[in-house]
Amino acid sequence: MTSTVLGKQMNNESQNIEYKRIWLDENLKSVCAFANSQGGVMYIGIDDDGQVVGLDNIHKWQEDIPNKIVQNLGIVCAVNTQEEFGRTYLEIQVQPSNVPISYKGIYYVHSGATKQELKGTALQQFLLTKIGKSWDDMVCDGVTTEDIDRNAIDYFLRMSANYGRMSGLSFIDATEIVLDNLDLLTPAGAVKNAAILLFGKRPSRFFSGIDFRICRLGNGESDIIVQDMVSGNLIEMADKVVDILKAKYLYSPIHYQGLQRIEPLEIPEASLREAIFNAIIHKDYMSGVAIQMKVYADSLWLWNNGNLPEGYTVDTLLAPHSSRPRNPKLANAFFRAGFIESWGRGIEKIRNAGNEKGMSMPSIQAEKGGISVRFFRAGLPQTTDRNATSGTTGTTLQPYNLTTLRPYNLTSLMQEIADYCQEWHSVGEIAEHVRRSRQYIRGEVMPKMADILERKYETPNHPNQQYRTKPSALLNPTKETTGKS
Repeated sequence: MTSTVLGKQMNNESQNIEYKRIWLDENLKSVCAFANSQGGVMYIGIDDDGQVVGLDNIHKWQEDIPNKIVQNLGIVCAVNTQEEFGRTYLEIQVQPSNVPISYKGIYYVHSGATKQELKGTALQQFLLTKIGKSWDDMVCDGVTTEDIDRNAIDYFLRMSANYGRMSGLSFIDATEIVLDNLDLLTPAGAVKNAAILLFGKRPSRFFSGIDFRICRLGNGESDIIVQDMVSGNLIEMADKVVDILKAKYLYSPIHYQGLQRIEPLEIPEASLREAIFNAIIHKDYMSGVAIQMKVYADSLWLWNNGNLPEGYTVDTLLAPHSSRPRNPKLANAFFRAGFIESWGRGIEKIRNAGNEKGMSMPSIQAEKGGISVRFFRAGLPQTTDRNATSGTTGTTLQPYNLTTLRPYNLTSLMQEIADYCQEWHSVGEIAEHVRRSRQYIRGEVMPKMADILERKYETPNHPNQQYRTKPSALLNPTKETTGKS
């Protein structure tokens, strides 16, 4: 028969309960882990199956164990004698500590039903949390306000003014005043980590892995079709990421409202921006791991390193919840800039923006030591093109507006160029039509459209060179595009 303690069956250990047949000083590691986590209870004289085996010399242990805990851990725990079926055992009640506790210089915590030794960035984050600090609030050694980019400060002020959140700031304020208003300087004027991340001229000089990496995948994770890396300060990072997504990775189907040309992004931009803001704000910057975005044919996957706050799950995020940003200084600056409305509403905003456009709710997962958001791309015609193979479901999808072109893996920019070049056009005319620089069109876009566009003159650098969409690339060639010129 299985014995019971405190009216509960003792069949399994949990995050807050451990059973030991006998006392060993090794058990102090578990007491340390309980104190550094949410507290717990340890029973001495009970085996792993929950059977009360009893403890000899129990009065001696009741005196020795509290002393060992005080001497080795510096905390006081209640040690009580319990009896079941004529057998006595000890109950050690460990309260959570508001200061970090170590055993022989090593810090332990409970994770699930196991205890873990903290090392590296996990230990740094733990110690900061225990003393009520965050990493972004710490001083960045060797940095002065000379390392701050005034252009980034001015960008922040413009955004803040647009949303009426300047709160005591003005455009003529010195850099030091703006930083101090955001609590990014110490009373002595030392620059904090968040200041360099948000407004630094070259944040990568001081921190690693603060870039944002994007790639388009084809057949499998190793089939990288195109990739980009966005670096620089965080305050402008989201704009840069969205601009690149629009230019190279996502589609913007064109339609008209009266005479007005409308090009909405295939994934609602408000949802996408909110997810990017969340990834930037909640990332663990001590890890040195970049934010990653992978674009598949049928989805977009965004991941940032950093586990959920203690006691939080994905279900917590999906329900109304209080916000516990990993980097509160970053979160405050993003709020003041108007990028986020209020803390704790990120997932709700992503959901609402998608609902307005008839999009399904993104998938949110805790994985690979961080949090991922997967947006599903809707409305793309199916095809068998190898460059459109999905990394998740196997469905193959393609761009919009394929009534004219054969299945090519085109960005919205390339699609627009292909549509425009039904007749011969120069690089200058193409650049003006799509509102991009000639250098970008000639150097970045044209090489990727070699299978779609043909040259009028054989010599690539002919002074009168023009381009048009190849008749072979058209599903329904018109008389004009198939005729001789």
